[in-house]
This record gives sequence, C-alpha cells and structure tokens, in this order.
Amino acid sequence: MIKVTRLNGREFFINPHQIESFESTPDTVITLTNGSKYVVKEDVKTIISMIIEYRQKLGMWGNED
Repeated sequence: MIKVTRLNGREFFINPHQIESFESTPDTVITLTNGSKYVVKEDVKTIISMIIEYRQKLGMWGNED
C-alpha cells in the first residue's frame, strides 16, 4: 500500500495494483480500476516513486542485483 494525502490533510492508503491512471489537473487525481477517483496532494512524480519503492519491496521489479 502507498500512503497519500487528501487536500484536507487526511492521509489514507491506496493499493497501487488498483490504480488505473493518475494525472495532474493541476491537482493530482488518482483513478482506480473500480472507477473511484481521489484528489491528493502528492504530485505525479512522487506517486510514481512510491509505487516503484513499494514494488521493489515486494520484489516485483528493480531488484535484479
């Protein structure tokens, strides 16, 4: 799970395997595969970094050494 922050400052967790897309509009909007949308404070680059870190911890990619 990755931790993200709503615009009101409240933190919550999202399963990155359920993310269908995310975009800057200029706020970051995360769309899940079930159609749910969340507006969060984190920018797109930060979310990408969190997903990579999460998947590396699971051994899914990026740990070939």
